[in-house]
Amino acid sequence: MTDMLLVSNIVLWVLIIVLALVVVALARQVGILHERVAPAGALQPTEGPKVGELTEPMKLEDLNGSPVTVGGVDAGGLATFVLFISPTCPVCKSLVPTAKSLVKKESARMRLLFASDGDKREQHLAYAQDLQLDDYPYVLSEALGMAYHVSKLPFALLIGADGSLQSKGLVNTREHLESLVEAMDSGIATLQDYVSLVADGHSNADTAVKEQSL
Repeated sequence: MTDMLLVSNIVLWVLIIVLALVVVALARQVGILHERVAPAGALQPTEGPKVGELTEPMKLEDLNGSPVTVGGVDAGGLATFVLFISPTCPVCKSLVPTAKSLVKKESARMRLLFASDGDKREQHLAYAQDLQLDDYPYVLSEALGMAYHVSKLPFALLIGADGSLQSKGLVNTREHLESLVEAMDSGIATLQDYVSLVADGHSNADTAVKEQSL
C-alpha cells in the first residue's frame, strides 16, 4: 500500500513538473507573438484633407450658442482634438471618458471638443448632459463632418496649433486615440507608416550586414 502511494506521488509530481514546463513554453510563445504583432493605430481614410495640410478655420457655435473655431491657427497656441460622436453610437459613449482622460493629461498643449450633426438639438443636449460634457464645446455641424469626410463613427482628428492637420482616423479604443497624439509627436502620419519604416530600417540594416560580409 505504501509503495503504491509513493508511486502515485512520484507520478503526480512528474505531471506537475511537465505541466509547469508547458505553461512556461506557452508564456514564451505568447510573448513572441506579442512582439511580432504590430499595434493597431487609428484607421486613416484616404478621402478628405491630407495629414500635413493646412486647415481652413470654420466658425461654428456650440450647443450653448458660444462661438467655436475649428481649424486654422489657434490664438491660444493649442492643438485641437476633435471627436465626432452621436447619440446613436454605443462605441462613442464608451470612448468619451477615455478621450476626456487623454486630453486632460495633454491640457497644456491641446483642447478637446466634440462634434456631431443632425437637427435634434434637444437630443444632443440631453446626450451631452448624460456624458457630462459641460466643460467641453459640443458643436452640431454637418459642414464640419463633410469638410473632413467623416463617414463612420467614432472619428477623431487632431489639428495642430499652427492649423495643420496632424492626424485623423476611425477610433474605437484608447490605443487608437493615443496613436493620433503619437502621430503628431513623431511626425509620422499613422502607426502603420511607423511600422513600415521600422521594417524598412531592419531590412536595410540586414542588407548592409550581408554586403559587408561578402
